[in-house]
Amino acid sequence: MMIVKTKRTSATSNSILDRAVDLEDAQHKDIFRLDHIEGYHELSAKTQAFFTTSVAKWDAEFYVKVDDDVHVNLGTLAATLARNRLKSRVYTGCMKSGPVLYHNPIAGYQLVKITCILFSFIRTNVKYHEPEFWKFGEAGNKYFRHATGQIYAISKDLATYIANNRPILHKYANEDMSLGAWLIGLEVEHIDERSMCCGTPPECEWKAQAGNVCVASFEWSCSGICRSVERMKHVHAKCGETAATLWGALL
Repeated sequence: MMIVKTKRTSATSNSILDRAVDLEDAQHKDIFRLDHIEGYHELSAKTQAFFTTSVAKWDAEFYVKVDDDVHVNLGTLAATLARNRLKSRVYTGCMKSGPVLYHNPIAGYQLVKITCILFSFIRTNVKYHEPEFWKFGEAGNKYFRHATGQIYAISKDLATYIANNRPILHKYANEDMSLGAWLIGLEVEHIDERSMCCGTPPECEWKAQAGNVCVASFEWSCSGICRSVERMKHVHAKCGETAATLWGALL
């Protein structure tokens, strides 16, 4: 099933995109929508709504969030998650950390300490700027480890925790970091699964040829597959799992 995690794509209903989604849903009957208005700065709220609604609607061992511009081998994903199905409170993904983007109103730049001597200026990107940067300590501090937002999975008990505590879970600017914040104080096993963040060909192709098929492939420079509509089939042809792997894992 394709999950479109929004009921409307904008505050104005019946947009061109809304109508396109309606047409696809009428044809394939495979779209599930949430009561949520799309927007980058609403991603943390959308993530809460996704887990809350999914837990209520489907009884699953794991709940997976994946962006639509990421190539995923579903059978390999299922087999990877199955290795931890007997564990409780599991949080799986490519764990990362990075500098908290501090806003500097002067010219829109931030100062990031690299060593005790050298400093570097990084342009503050509105997309990743954290308005509540002061909560994370001094300039130069990094976020705690959390799964990158392109794809991650949490076990049912963690999804249930998010659903039950949704009103009091704080939403930061970045969705992946918000999820990490909701889980960092719990007894949770963080699993750093590097096969969930392979590069596109040739990286994932070489790994597939060696028998190490990737769970997911994308490009960090685009936070997904660059020009994914044009290139997704090519990536799948080079890095996709066999039909036997797919159906063997799912069935």
